[in-house]
Amino acid sequence: MINTVIESLSSSLNAEFGSNYEIYREMTEQELKERSFLISCLSSGSRPFPGKQYFRENLFGIRYAPKREGREREECSAVAERLFSCLEYLTVEGRTIRGTGMKYEITEGILNFMVNYNLFVCRNGEGIPAMEEISGEISAKEQGKNQV
Repeated sequence: MINTVIESLSSSLNAEFGSNYEIYREMTEQELKERSFLISCLSSGSRPFPGKQYFRENLFGIRYAPKREGREREECSAVAERLFSCLEYLTVEGRTIRGTGMKYEITEGILNFMVNYNLFVCRNGEGIPAMEEISGEISAKEQGKNQV
């Protein structure tokens, strides 16, 4: 599931920023090039729910390295504003999930954007069975005629 969310994040970033920006899933911070994004899952947790469901809480980090022109903070702030919009909703396995808890920090000229994508999943890919149909017949007895 994590990789599927990362793929959707990558698609959303590509749609918003285009091919002038590189998008990576794995690399070290030292390898991060100018005008590139690095997507990673920072933490993930799971809580059981009835019916073989689990609630997954996933915190993702998107790091952005701006062009080095002496205006890094300004560029990082502008990119962060665009990220708030383009990452609000993702389509993952045919369903829409909403990003929550979005925030960012600019540290040493690098944008660190965080967003949660929390969702329910079913164990072993099993869905929750739909309710089955039930049918029956009901008949009424005829009451006596001398009732008060």
